Amino acid sequence: MSNSALITMLIAQISIISLTLFFYRKVLKAPKKAEPDSYSENDDE
Repeated sequence: MSNSALITMLIAQISIISLTLFFYRKVLKAPKKAEPDSYSENDDE
């Protein structure tokens, strides 16, 4: 394998792994939304 192919492969793999980790971290650090309680909507019935 030539040096340029090895460098291209490493850059591609590192960039894909970096983007994957970035978005996983962004999803896990996102603030939780307050979801409505389904039982409180049925209190009048």
